[in-house]
Amino acid sequence: MGFIFSKSMDQNLKKQQEFMLLNAQLQLERQILMQNQMREKQMAMQIAWSREFLKYYGTFFSLAVVGLTAGAIKRKKPALVIPIVPLGFVCAYQYDMGYGTLIRRMKDGAEQIIENESNLLELPQGMPTFELIEKARKAQRKFFIDK
Repeated sequence: MGFIFSKSMDQNLKKQQEFMLLNAQLQLERQILMQNQMREKQMAMQIAWSREFLKYYGTFFSLAVVGLTAGAIKRKKPALVIPIVPLGFVCAYQYDMGYGTLIRRMKDGAEQIIENESNLLELPQGMPTFELIEKARKAQRKFFIDK
C-alpha cells in the first residue's frame, strides 16, 4: 500500500516539476519579448528624434551657410566660411543617424566586438552572484538600521 502511495506522489512531483519548468520557460520567453519590444521602441524614438532634430538643424545650417558665404563675399574675408566645416559634420552625422546607415554600421561594429573582442565586455569584478548581492543588501540594511 505504501509503495503505491509513494509511486503516485512521485508521479505528481514529476508532473509538478514539469509544470514549473514549463511555466518558468514561458515567463522567460515573455520577459525576453517584452525587453526586445522596449528596446525596439527606444531605438525608434532615437531615430525619430534624430530625424526631427535634423529638420531644425538643417534649417539652421542652411541659413548659416548662406549667411556666412554672403558675409565672406561682402567683407572679402574667406575665413568666415570656416565654421561651415564643423557644422557640416554635425549635419552629416544627423542625416546618417536619421536616414542613413549609421545604425546598421553600429550594429555590425557591435557584433564584431562581441565576436572578436568579448573580453572588453566583461564586468569589473566579474558577474554578480546571489551571494554578493545578498552581502551588499545586508550591509546596506545594517547601514540604515545603525543610523
